[in-house]
Amino acid sequence: MPSRAFAAEDDRAAGKAARALVPRRAHVAFGVPPRDPVEILEAQHATRDPELVPIRIGRMLETPFAYYRGSAAVMAHDLARDTATGFHVVACGDAHAANFGLFASPERRLVFDLNDFDEAYPGPWEWDVKRLAASLWLSGRNNGHSEGRCREAAEAAAGSYRTSLGRLASLGALERYYFQVEADALPKMARPAARKARARTSEQVLAKLATASDGGRERIVDQPPLVRHPRVRDMERMEGLFRDYRAVLRPDVALLLAQYELVDYALRIVGVGSVGTRCFIVLLRGPQGEPLFLQAKEAGASVLQTHGRVADVPWAVERQITTLGQGRRVVAAQRILQAQSDPMLGWVAGVAGEDGRRRDYYIRQFRDMKGSFALERLTAGESEEYGAVCGALLARAHIQSPGAAFIAGYLGSSSVYEESVARWARRYADLAEADHAALGEAVRSGRLPAETGV
Repeated sequence: MPSRAFAAEDDRAAGKAARALVPRRAHVAFGVPPRDPVEILEAQHATRDPELVPIRIGRMLETPFAYYRGSAAVMAHDLARDTATGFHVVACGDAHAANFGLFASPERRLVFDLNDFDEAYPGPWEWDVKRLAASLWLSGRNNGHSEGRCREAAEAAAGSYRTSLGRLASLGALERYYFQVEADALPKMARPAARKARARTSEQVLAKLATASDGGRERIVDQPPLVRHPRVRDMERMEGLFRDYRAVLRPDVALLLAQYELVDYALRIVGVGSVGTRCFIVLLRGPQGEPLFLQAKEAGASVLQTHGRVADVPWAVERQITTLGQGRRVVAAQRILQAQSDPMLGWVAGVAGEDGRRRDYYIRQFRDMKGSFALERLTAGESEEYGAVCGALLARAHIQSPGAAFIAGYLGSSSVYEESVARWARRYADLAEADHAALGEAVRSGRLPAETGV
């Protein structure tokens, strides 16, 4: 890898020069070709639990914003043909407004950051910004905000991304690396979510999800279809996977978890777009009988690769993201993009399922001081504030990639870029609403099954 010493100014200059080839106003161009969004979703179902697919569709039918949350593959397909400078970062891949949240740092402080990395992969920086901006427009419409206020929220996100990235690009690499947003620094609207997040512990989860069995040991309670034990419960095999997971952790965390005993595990549905992938919650007990819940979530290939058709990435970090399995990819991207990450974040690869398929998983703590904003309750002003915070955090994530001062040079100091992105976001919000209607028609015609209210 060539020397990066004193390269920031060269990167800025290269970004500024790129305006001649891809003007910032060009990002308003909207050229999504005709496609069948339902067909793209159907293709994803081939590897998912068929019993859970109707729940996924039912959740996506709730609102256009809910559809948008579950249709990252559709948007990646659309963005593959979109205006871009060609500069790649480690991208989140699904940076919509609901994928930012609160969680505990290793020091047990409450921080706010990106919190979903299932689709993370090296890709164009523009894709994350547009996914965030369009999500804010859709969320605003869902809340009854005027089109003008939706535009302001989208512009606030893209504008905050521009200004924050410019500031961060002027700092040293270590300063950028340590930058984070703690809950105490968030606007007043964050306080209710922060209070709820601080109350979320393994003890609270235990009270909701587990009960004593006849043998006196806790057992996770089946709550079909959301929580259920697998048809074959193999504790010996799960203990082996638990050992494999500990082997990839830092020595101090591995030693900590070696003191815990595996008690039970069960399948548990999560999210919107993730419904149908295999996701487990695992109950452990420590030496004083203290509970600990982990979550093991299936990791498939990123939609940026499968639908966005991202191929060659011209720098060394690509190897850190794309090798050693999909669970390792998610973990590596999370550690890069988050200012603070769960110390228990790990992975296992090639796990044989009940259907004989081998799958990769990533593992993290379950509900450890985790929280999110009720986006459906945000006022127009709060939505604009929220978008600005999310845009700043997205900039912090992207600036970790080598050469990202290129983006700062490209964006410059004017508002041209955010105005263009906001206009694009409105048109994509229109398209997402049309896709949501097409999904509803597919259900009414019997093409897709749906189970609502779950």
